[in-house]
Amino acid sequence: MSFSVAVASGKGGVGKTSIAINVALSLAKMGYRTCLLDTDFGVANAHILLGIDPKQNMSDMLHNHASLLDLCTPAPFGLKFISGGSGMVDILNLDSASRFQIVRSTEALAQSTDVLIVDVPAGASDATLNFVSAADRPLIVLVGEPTSFMDAYSLIKAAFLETDIKHFYVAVNMANSEPQAQDHFSRFRDITNRFLEVQLTYVGHVPYSNALRKSVIERKPIMTRPEPSRETVAFQKISKGLLTGPVNETIGIRYLGARNAQETAS
Repeated sequence: MSFSVAVASGKGGVGKTSIAINVALSLAKMGYRTCLLDTDFGVANAHILLGIDPKQNMSDMLHNHASLLDLCTPAPFGLKFISGGSGMVDILNLDSASRFQIVRSTEALAQSTDVLIVDVPAGASDATLNFVSAADRPLIVLVGEPTSFMDAYSLIKAAFLETDIKHFYVAVNMANSEPQAQDHFSRFRDITNRFLEVQLTYVGHVPYSNALRKSVIERKPIMTRPEPSRETVAFQKISKGLLTGPVNETIGIRYLGARNAQETAS
């Protein structure tokens, strides 16, 4: 059964989009029929990091110029990519009806998709909460800085209180080592669990890496490199961590169409 992952962060600049792209590529490389949907409108830049140039984006669908399937652009390893568009003024401030329309439209992908990865806007805006609450597994990207902790906590708190999400997955970015990443996660989990009745699942870390920064500059995601590296191994671990575990059973519309959350996990 297919499932969805919303990749979110409490603040910008923590590598959310890079992780969304490389996790999507990792899953596609593992043989899962994977689609990456960019809903970070206004600053949607996943297509730039992927090194591809989609001819259409989400604005075309919202204006009835194309279906969601028409927007699917081929990417490496058979990944399907749907662009949100960058700097599209007409979709910068979508109302809730348009956001729900986007979520509903993903039902068209259900028969051809095993995993839908959704890159959502940073922060805890209404748009972010709408896109996160429609996913089976929210993945929160965290770095070991006080501001990242504070903003990620605010996002989780808002998602918990406003949409009743109880299960979150956490990936630590730009860590020097696995023990350091585990320490960051443990401290963040202790803070969160002190005030909120939520479950956080650690799925891995991404190392602080010159190779990753170079891949961004070159518009060649590191997962497309043929040789294994500590970075590709890290993304593979995160990807595998998202394949199992609890899913959220929030009330409301869901990506890939309405279905029973427990059935999705089986």
